[in-house]
Amino acid sequence: MRRYVLPYLWPVITGVLLAILILVALPERLPNPLSDTPPQTPAPAISTTPAAVERDTNRPAPEIHQAAPLTRNQGPASYSHAVNQAAPAVVNIYSSRIVERDQHPLMSDPFFQQFFDNQGDDATTHQRMLSSLGSGVIVSEDGYVLTNHHVINGADEIQVALRDGRETLAEVIGTDPESDLAVLRINLDDLPVIELTDSADVAVGDVALAIGNPFGVGQTVTMGIISATGRNHLGLNAYEDFIQTDAAINPGNSGGALVNPEGAMVGINTAIFSRSGGSQGIGFAIPANLAHSILDELVTQGRVIRGWLGIEAQALSRELAASFGLQTPQGVIIAGVVNNGPADKAGLEPGDVLLAVDGEPILDARTAMSDIASIPPGTSLPLTIVRSGERMQMTLEVGERPPPTPTVNEEGMPRQRGS
Repeated sequence: MRRYVLPYLWPVITGVLLAILILVALPERLPNPLSDTPPQTPAPAISTTPAAVERDTNRPAPEIHQAAPLTRNQGPASYSHAVNQAAPAVVNIYSSRIVERDQHPLMSDPFFQQFFDNQGDDATTHQRMLSSLGSGVIVSEDGYVLTNHHVINGADEIQVALRDGRETLAEVIGTDPESDLAVLRINLDDLPVIELTDSADVAVGDVALAIGNPFGVGQTVTMGIISATGRNHLGLNAYEDFIQTDAAINPGNSGGALVNPEGAMVGINTAIFSRSGGSQGIGFAIPANLAHSILDELVTQGRVIRGWLGIEAQALSRELAASFGLQTPQGVIIAGVVNNGPADKAGLEPGDVLLAVDGEPILDARTAMSDIASIPPGTSLPLTIVRSGERMQMTLEVGERPPPTPTVNEEGMPRQRGS
């Protein structure tokens, strides 16, 4: 039996030993039984992001659909063209005022007069010259100049200096303290004129150039962007709709031009937000559209005509709204009524809650005041109010807003509400 089996046993033993040798020496040549994907089947092509693709040098890179780069209009390397267009029409304004101050009674005593350089024994007052500086913009060939009210308020003499070296005295055509704008007129030939743009098209991020006379050093140009539009509730003017910019604006820039990269005026530089008195990158300009409308009214009518209700409004908080039986703090509380004013004649009373004007809900007092100001005096205006928890409809005839009472500081000069 062994004689027949033994010749076949050695080939089997040799084959087993050879298989063990191959397993130990060349394991990578054998298929992996734990793999779910057969090695001979290629992986399907998928669309994925580059970060999710594991690079395999044995395969071609997948085709990625690359988006086209954003198309942007690149800004110029220089704004000298815009400056050359606008700067000649921006003027320096020097205003002065003579202030008389009462002297102390002892100054009339000859004994005390010998210690002071006083002339005239009967003099009981002395004069002091107060000066201020600012900027302005020539907006017409007729010599009309736009500037801020606070630049020239109370001045006895206003001198305008052009960029070309010419100087002249200016006449005050009209002022509007509630928007802080004023119109002057100069009598010179061949005047440079700035172009006004539609300030409604101004967008946040637009490049802006501020041109003026900061600190009286001479005409200066600074650059920034439009930081915001429609700024209000700043407490600077009665009617506020400011363009905010981070172009450097300093004292003396008031009344100057804020222009776009093409040299067209988008606003009148008016105020700065600053704790130190210098520029901190938050400046405000009156939009060109508003300045244009004020200019037209001051030139053609001598004053700005605004609608007026004759009420003192107070913001409505949630607590007050609940006390009046309102679910939301919509509208304003009438805190006071001007005697014999439009509201008084219509029967409005302190404590009434004004909810809507001409069907439009009131969001806040300042916005409502601006909307009412645009209504021509004499217009019949329907109002919605709440009185003693009851909703009522009333009709009021809009009046003309009276001019504000001027305010001056301790030295007799107007308060500087701007730059």
